[in-house]
Amino acid sequence: MIEVHLYGKLRRFTDNLDPSRDSIINVPVKDGFTIGDIVKSLGIPLEELGSNIFLNGEYSALTRKVSDGDRLGIFPDDMKLLYKWYFDKVS
Repeated sequence: MIEVHLYGKLRRFTDNLDPSRDSIINVPVKDGFTIGDIVKSLGIPLEELGSNIFLNGEYSALTRKVSDGDRLGIFPDDMKLLYKWYFDKVS
């Protein structure tokens, strides 16, 4: 399982729309799954994603592979990361 934290308007893909609580989904993963595969399995349209995706606290690309026990944070396109040039993007 991978723990997926959704923020902003992406919270609607969980059963929790209360902004005072975390919106978390546990998603089963298979060998070779990428962040993009997780996003697709949740039904999140790519055009709603921002560039702010963090896997285990690291700024990450959709092509990065995920593993059982990982923690994934996904932000929408209307919640942009300021100063993203300070973060190395891991592929």
